[in-house]
Order: sequence, then structure tokens, then C-alpha cells
Amino acid sequence: MAITGAAELLAAWEAGLGEPATGRALLLHRTARPDVAAGRLPVLPVGEREADLFALRRALFGERMQVRLECAACGADMEFDLDAGELARSLGGRTGGAFGSPAGGDGAAAGSGDVADGIAASVAGVDSAAESDGFAGGPDGSAPGAGDSSAAGPGSVVRVRQDGWDVEFRLPGVGDLAAAARSGDPRAALLARCLVSAVRDEAAVSGADLPAAVQHRIAEAVEAADPGADLTLNVACPECGQATRAELDIASYLWTELDSWARDVLLDVHLLATAYGWSEPEILALSPTRRRYYLELCADV
Repeated sequence: MAITGAAELLAAWEAGLGEPATGRALLLHRTARPDVAAGRLPVLPVGEREADLFALRRALFGERMQVRLECAACGADMEFDLDAGELARSLGGRTGGAFGSPAGGDGAAAGSGDVADGIAASVAGVDSAAESDGFAGGPDGSAPGAGDSSAAGPGSVVRVRQDGWDVEFRLPGVGDLAAAARSGDPRAALLARCLVSAVRDEAAVSGADLPAAVQHRIAEAVEAADPGADLTLNVACPECGQATRAELDIASYLWTELDSWARDVLLDVHLLATAYGWSEPEILALSPTRRRYYLELCADV
């Protein structure tokens, strides 16, 4: 994996400015997984993507994630910390060697200047591949690889046997969910996209013919095989003791941090360019420590 710096990360941020949430999430995933073809990312299991993004977050900004939540019962503000590295590990993601050391080098959350160097991500050729509706499918609206278990990675297909039914179902990816959400019947659309095969009494049948009990078993099997696809927090309020449930959207969380970091870095570039007449590439080529030092000198003048 190539080691890239602030210029490449800024390029990824710039490419995502005009994208919807789905496009930004895909861009972040491409940054996290340059080893995977862009067309394959939308069909990876959702939990795998979440783990990759938690690992990327740890590499860029450190392990500690601050989360703020309002109690649904009494309205009190709640603040708590999450460990990005632990979440990545619990979801089956890669940590450490895949992305290198956390920004800042000591596992602590990094400041805006500390993120720039030592980032292990490849954003070369980022082209905002996601369209406004998210992801492309087959000519019939099916997902890439639908109906073909060989197109899915190891462990990404679940098998359900019940009452004479033998069903293989691919774990949904973010592209499947985005496409299904645009359908008049999202559940049926998702079933059609991700169904690999359905057989009863040695005869192949379509997803539309699956009884409700079998569909329920498929949903249970998918949830068990990809628990990270639905990361829900259940936080007890220290004021009233009631629990508040909330989904943690790591793609949105990470993009917000990246956006804040990028704007801080561009402000640094502006100040140093104004003071010294340096170009942006020259400023970004400086280490974060040296940039901070020059900024302190500018403030002292």
C-alpha cells in the first residue's frame, strides 16, 4: 500500500465535496481499500465496509472517537468515547499493518497538522465513481454477481435449509441497499438482488416464491453472518437512567472529521503562503511539526 500525505488526502476530500453521502462513503472506502477494484466495493458486505472505515479512521485520527448524543427521554446531552481500533477488530476489520501507525504516532487522536504524514491510503485516480443514485447494477437491475456464488468472496454467502427449501443468499452490500431503497418494494428488491439460488424438491424457484418463514430465516442468517451491518448504540443516560438507541454512521462521522481537517490545512497553507510566498505543494511537503513551527513564527511577528 502506498504511503500518501496531505496532498493526496486533500485530493480525496476535494473529490467528495460535490458528492452525495453515498458517493462520499464510497470515496472513503476506496481510500481505505485501494487493493480492491472500485466496482467490487459496493458489493462487499456492509459490515466489512464499516470495519474498513473504522480502521481508516484510526489510521487518520487515532483510536479515540468522541460521540455526543441527546437523551431521548429527558433531553440531556450525553458524551462518551468509543475506540475505533477496537470497533474495527470486533467487526473483523484490519488494523495496524494495513494502514500503518495512527496519525500522530502514539495512538492518540491527532490534531489537524499531525494527520498529514504517515497516512497509509491510496487515493490516486479517485474520480468520484459513484453517481448521484449511488451504484451501478446489471442491465436487469440485479447486482454484479447476483445469482453467481463465485462472484462473492469467501464467507459472504449464507445458506438456509428449511421445510424442503435450500437457499443461498449473498450478504448485501451498500450498493444493494441503495438500489433496493429506490424500489417500490425494498424488501423484494433486496431479495432479488442478493439471491444466489433457491431450490425446493430439486427444482429452482425465484425469490418471489419464497415463503415468509424462509425469508425470515434468511434475514436472521444475514444478521448473524454480518452483525456489523447494523451498528446500533444503546446508551444509558446518567441523568435519568433511560436508554437511548442510535445508529453510528461511521462514514458520515469520518467525512465530518476529514472535512474539518482539510479546511484547517488549507488555512495553514493560506497563512504560510501569505507570509513566505511558498506554493501549496511546497507547504504540504513540510512535516506537520515544521508547519506548526512556521505558523508559530508567523504569529510572533
